[in-house]
Amino acid sequence: MIRHIEFTNLCNFRDVGGYAARDGCTVRWQRLYRADSLGWLAGDDLPAFRALGVRTVIDLRHPYEVERAGRVPEAEGQLYHNLPIEGRRWDVAAIVEAAGIARYLADRYLEVTEDGIDNLRTALETISEAGNAPVVIHCAAGKDRTGLLTALILSLVGVGEDDIVADYALTGLAHDRFVADWRRRHPGMQLWPGFGLAPAEAMRFFLADLALRHGSVEEYVTDVLRVSPDVIAELRDHLLTGPDSKERS
Repeated sequence: MIRHIEFTNLCNFRDVGGYAARDGCTVRWQRLYRADSLGWLAGDDLPAFRALGVRTVIDLRHPYEVERAGRVPEAEGQLYHNLPIEGRRWDVAAIVEAAGIARYLADRYLEVTEDGIDNLRTALETISEAGNAPVVIHCAAGKDRTGLLTALILSLVGVGEDDIVADYALTGLAHDRFVADWRRRHPGMQLWPGFGLAPAEAMRFFLADLALRHGSVEEYVTDVLRVSPDVIAELRDHLLTGPDSKERS
């Protein structure tokens, strides 16, 4: 199966399927996608996107970002949820050079786990419902907010840390094109040194810090987000395929 799906106007659209998970299972293909801004879909990209049969779009951007950059073009029967999860604005001037960009990003992701509780819960509950699949999660670059939520999902279904980190870091393949496209769309805008970067260490730092605070991703999800064990079981049921999973369409 193909992980990266090519679009003319998107840089970072990919399938989250295929990773080895718990109990000999595998994450199912064509159930969950992650992407940069779907507001850029246009022209030949539209029929290509609709051919994927996406039923639900979860847009993690702020409303002002949606208004400025647009949202996914409406399609009959498709559900759209705008669920911003980022609270505090990033102070890129506060980066301590010695700590590095990966540490800075991981700290921002930890802030999201504090500020985005309600919408993270809603996103996980929405993705857990088999009838909402295929689902695509996206933000602006498809790396920070999207990367965090994807990491939570993969961890909940039993994907190992190395694969979660590797999935996050795949955004690096889109970096040069993303930065070029961003400059074209925003001429004259100054970009901070970490713009568009997805260093593997950032996700590894984040997962370690979340575990230190809460014990594990699952404990964070159940104790802080208040997502029920039944919802987690449903998430595993329809995202996984293998000896201990139930096949659902």
